Amino acid sequence: MSVTSLIGLRYTKAKRDNHFVSFISLASVIGIALGVIVLIVVLSVINGYEDGMRDRYLGMLSHVTVSDSDWNLDDWETRRKQVLETKRVVAAAPFIEKQVMLKEGEKVKAIMLEAVMPDYEKDVGTINQFISDPAGLNKLKAGAFNIILGETLAKSLNVKAGESITLLSPPKKLLSVADNEQDQTPIIHDFNVVATFKMDMQIYDAGFAYIHLKDAQQLFDMENQATGLRVQIDDIYKAKEVTYAIADRLAADNEDYVLSNWTTQNANIFKAIKLQKTMLFLVLFLIIAVAAFNLVSTMIMVVTEKQSDIAILRTLGMSPMQIMKIFLVQGSVLGLIGTLIGTIVGLLIALNITAIVQWLEGLFNTHFLNASIHQITHIDARVEPLDIIIIALAAFLLTIIATLYPAWKASKVQPAEALRYE
Repeated sequence: MSVTSLIGLRYTKAKRDNHFVSFISLASVIGIALGVIVLIVVLSVINGYEDGMRDRYLGMLSHVTVSDSDWNLDDWETRRKQVLETKRVVAAAPFIEKQVMLKEGEKVKAIMLEAVMPDYEKDVGTINQFISDPAGLNKLKAGAFNIILGETLAKSLNVKAGESITLLSPPKKLLSVADNEQDQTPIIHDFNVVATFKMDMQIYDAGFAYIHLKDAQQLFDMENQATGLRVQIDDIYKAKEVTYAIADRLAADNEDYVLSNWTTQNANIFKAIKLQKTMLFLVLFLIIAVAAFNLVSTMIMVVTEKQSDIAILRTLGMSPMQIMKIFLVQGSVLGLIGTLIGTIVGLLIALNITAIVQWLEGLFNTHFLNASIHQITHIDARVEPLDIIIIALAAFLLTIIATLYPAWKASKVQPAEALRYE
């Protein structure tokens, strides 16, 4: 160890008779540590929130969606075979999507009705794992007119598995009053509630229901039609590439197809999350900056206290640059200690945030995530190694920058002036 490093390390331990310098040094270290802790925990929670939103949305939507211009895909079996021949496509399932109303007694709810083929849907979505009954989507049988409701929806309608509910929908064709020959009778049919699902995502738990595709085709007189196909691919980040590949494969049919993927569906939500993460990083980074620049006052006080020591070292032959290095070492050590403590504690909190939040919710008898606002009621933090590295390096660099001025000021101390009154 060099002489400058040795002296700098010794200066980090304030003398017993100078408690104030020791206190503000400790305060600076704690401030840096707290800033790093908050930044790591908040960014990890946002990462987990983004993952939760994306996984739940993709579980209910699809990586890629294929339909035609009027959202009535004819001969979906043939189209499905064509789509499955596309590279990176691992599964495809038909679906019918209709806005309908469910009625139980005096209670009526407008919902999105999803009609699926259970054997195919299990391969393209995650809904099956959120269904209360172990049989999952297999509870939907063609011709049985069974229905699976979101848990929040079922509670709002006050229905349970084993009970029945009435589905209401506009006529198959909305015609003018003058056209008396056409049937404009609304669609009304009773369904058996066989299970509920809970995704911890308010938009789905309170507004979606599932029935069998064949039942929907019979109900809405769609014969062999479907709204479209949901497509699962092996890499979600190749969605755009696969979308173009599917379009090329279907182009030979000379039909007008509409293709979309998860990067365009709900794109604004994910952009908002990324913007929120960036803004929070900048705001919380200011906490670290304030704590780091508290080192300026700490180091200036140390320089003032050590003026006689500096003068003696200069008379013994130390150069101004060596004096500067001494105080840079001292400030860097304080910054390093604060950064290490903050990183370790921040990681421990982030990795156990779910248990901590549940304990706090139980302690205060409250729920921190309002489902109607945040859409989901439960998230896990995801620690991103790159985020941790950036935060730790940025905090450490700030402490070094904050130490530059006091260290430079120490290098300008004149021995004769410093020792005049000693």
